[in-house]
Amino acid sequence: MTDGEFRCSASSSDDQEPLAGTAPTDSAMLFVEHTGAWGRQAVAQSRLPQAVKDHLDGLRGLRVQLIRRHGGETGPGVRVFHAAACEEGFTVTTAVLARVDDIIALDLGKDLEPHEQGLWFVCTNGRRDRCCAEIGRPITAALAARWPEETWETTHLGGHRFSGTLLALPSGHTLGRLSPDNCVEACQQLERGKAPTALSRGRAGRSGVEQVRELHIAAGGHRDVEVVEVTGPDRRQSCGDLTMKGTTHFEVREPERP
Repeated sequence: MTDGEFRCSASSSDDQEPLAGTAPTDSAMLFVEHTGAWGRQAVAQSRLPQAVKDHLDGLRGLRVQLIRRHGGETGPGVRVFHAAACEEGFTVTTAVLARVDDIIALDLGKDLEPHEQGLWFVCTNGRRDRCCAEIGRPITAALAARWPEETWETTHLGGHRFSGTLLALPSGHTLGRLSPDNCVEACQQLERGKAPTALSRGRAGRSGVEQVRELHIAAGGHRDVEVVEVTGPDRRQSCGDLTMKGTTHFEVREPERP
């Protein structure tokens, strides 16, 4: 296989690399609508005004994601979502700005309103990894046909070798190895309050150990298991990066029976 033919998501799936424990661990996220081109470093290489880039880069304790509607549709206004981790998942608030520049003066604690509707964020940033675009965009199209208001394309959710990847809010459930054929059913399961175990990376906003423990219990496993972080094999983690990098996996160790 030539480098141009290599797909990190296919390699990961063929090797049966574990998904569990790979969801983003960030406890706060900011999603900013921007329909312009996304670079590998989404905000820094975007066409956002420089003052907006500087403001977003200066935010601490926040994972910043750019979002857009499938097909490039936009408006009216610029949609912003803020998600803060809570016991049940995330508390989501939102605002619609007249201009993206208005985000500089936006008080995330006072100027946003509660958002109760579910949200699907699918990574489609092909400049970060070709798998995200090739797999993510058809998934977004399938979801947008079913949930036009809830579905968004977004930049990097981590682990592009698990494409297609999706973050569901407010639950925080993060899915991987989605396809246009299974994504709608997977999201319907999430709507019913159940995580599709075979496609689940874990719940965002929690440590990898916590993610794996929750998935283990949800699948009917013992509550008193020990989850241990272990070193996985080195592998190519991106289509465009030849470097072999270390991976982290998690072992579930059942308690000893008396």
